[in-house]
Amino acid sequence: MVAAGEPLPIEFQAQSLGIAQERRRNEEIMNIYKLHFSTMAAVLLIILPAGAQGPGGNGKRAPMYNPSTEMTVTGTVEEVAHPGGWGGTHLTLKTEKGTLDVHLGPSRFLAEKQFTFAKGDRIEVTNSKVAYAGGDALAARVVKRGDKTLTLRDSSGIPRWSRGRRHSL
Repeated sequence: MVAAGEPLPIEFQAQSLGIAQERRRNEEIMNIYKLHFSTMAAVLLIILPAGAQGPGGNGKRAPMYNPSTEMTVTGTVEEVAHPGGWGGTHLTLKTEKGTLDVHLGPSRFLAEKQFTFAKGDRIEVTNSKVAYAGGDALAARVVKRGDKTLTLRDSSGIPRWSRGRRHSL
């Protein structure tokens, strides 16, 4: 037994020192785990809201293609637009019944297919009428210009650029 005020025997001092070192090592490991957890939580807080916005990150999801509303229209291209965010190509098409907003698909997909549009082009569009941004739009499935045909979606509306996954515009 050790009297009060006397130093501990050397074997007890070594054991105490070992316990203290082990405790510090465990605290360092816990701090590393906390850092990793905090980093992962921060990444998820950034990624999840961005993914919830849908394609383009502008908070608006493009409408789904609806084969039951499919129709074919012919007209003249009045404007070609590549709106920010979604990265798609849109056409303003003038027909005998009025002007229509035609959503084609990702601009990169059209570029891969080497298919471009210009004001004045006469085209035929097989499409689905969809509600978009408070109005009506046409989601194109097939576009014909002269003797060239661009197929954007299969007959059930699945985009060719999606590798078989059902996507919105």
